[in-house]
Amino acid sequence: MLFNSWQYALFLPIVTAGYFLCTHKYRWILLLCASYYFYMSWNPKLVFLILFTTATSYFAALKVEKSTSIKQKRLWLWGGILVSLACLFYFKYFNFFSHSVTALLRRFSLPVDDFTVQVLLPVGISFYTFQTLSYIIDVYRGELAAQRHFGIYALYVSFFPQLVAGPIERAVTLLPQFKEKHNFSVANASYGCHQIAWGLFKKVVVADTAAIYVEKVYGNLQGCGPMAYVIGTILFAFQIYCDFSGYSDIALGSARILGFRLMENFDCPYFSTNIREFWRRWHISLSTWFKDYVYIPLGGSRCSKAKHLRNLFITFFISGLWHGASWNFVLWGALFGLLNIVDVFLLPMRNKYMENKKGIVRYTLQTIHWAVCFGLVCLCWIFFRAETLSDAIFILSRIPWALSSPIQGISVALQTIGLTGSNLIALCAALTLLIVHDYFRYRWGDAIAALQKSPCLLKWGVRFIVCTAVVLAALTIPEGVAVEFIYFQF
Repeated sequence: MLFNSWQYALFLPIVTAGYFLCTHKYRWILLLCASYYFYMSWNPKLVFLILFTTATSYFAALKVEKSTSIKQKRLWLWGGILVSLACLFYFKYFNFFSHSVTALLRRFSLPVDDFTVQVLLPVGISFYTFQTLSYIIDVYRGELAAQRHFGIYALYVSFFPQLVAGPIERAVTLLPQFKEKHNFSVANASYGCHQIAWGLFKKVVVADTAAIYVEKVYGNLQGCGPMAYVIGTILFAFQIYCDFSGYSDIALGSARILGFRLMENFDCPYFSTNIREFWRRWHISLSTWFKDYVYIPLGGSRCSKAKHLRNLFITFFISGLWHGASWNFVLWGALFGLLNIVDVFLLPMRNKYMENKKGIVRYTLQTIHWAVCFGLVCLCWIFFRAETLSDAIFILSRIPWALSSPIQGISVALQTIGLTGSNLIALCAALTLLIVHDYFRYRWGDAIAALQKSPCLLKWGVRFIVCTAVVLAALTIPEGVAVEFIYFQF
């Protein structure tokens, strides 16, 4: 069941009404049934996998807590971790590693055939696996007590707003909320509906529209010129941001209506002026997960410079692999690791240089830093979007040619991908509204709360524009254009 579907538009109000009409004692049952129904709407068989992962992590955490010796605790800890990772490896990475090993052996003239398994990648497996891992580790660290109520724990793993694509919630913040009694709140409902509407705007109006033109570039590399690659890559940067942050907004809004608070997953990442800041603002739940469970256990920055840089690179390398079973994603993660390493050396010097800069000079330098950061992020997105590694390298090799005649190149590129006239105006208007919203939030905080307190004419004007744009975009998206969220494949 997709967030941007009529089925979910019926599902959420029904669950909300049932939740607040039900007595507090049985609300967890309703939410658990709703969450499993939500997940089974993709494939009923997948419920057995999430049940298995839930049960094994639940019992492993109990054993970790009850064990009296460190050796026993570690045994149950690693047992629970390995079972969860084994499921993730089998369904997501087995074929990738099998292909890689057989390809390597063939390079040494060894006659081996590919060995693959025909399995369907369960939606959301990377997300709920990481939630179970963080739960077991937190119990081992003594940061929370193991949950005795299996049903409540199963709800933590499968809570439908964030089940398929996050945010990756921590048990220490989400589990207690299932035990709290939530009364219906007009303020929560209003805020949640606004957040859902904004998430739909990002997804349906910006991401799905940009996807049409991105596909015309990346699906026909030989038929496009260098400037088309530039425009297609910039549009993909907005597509993936609006696609994923739009999902997160709908997830947070849906949970907010029910009275739950999920962590923010995006904080205006494209206004960042360096790569380290970008990763503090992009997919925050994943970034903090890797920081707490990979980077810091490796030693973090409290070690020698060489080990600190190693820890950074390993963390981003694994992050790339988490995103997908492909060398494209591995290289994408490695590139961000290298860029973060470069920032370790450059940021102290840049900050010192900027100390005494004021006025127009400071603003100009910050604009240059932003442009460089955004450009580097876009170059990395090429590896994320390209079908193969060779396609990504081909695009990178052709992009410098776009500088030869940029004005003429833009005109030809727009015609090539069909982005002219009214379509160009509509997309630019949508991007302008997105940028204005994010800039307001970047500078002054919560844009939705500010809108709710704004003058009536402005408030209802923005609501009308956003809702109308969502409806019109949903009606005009060509048949066959993918409307699933990109991060469902992870």
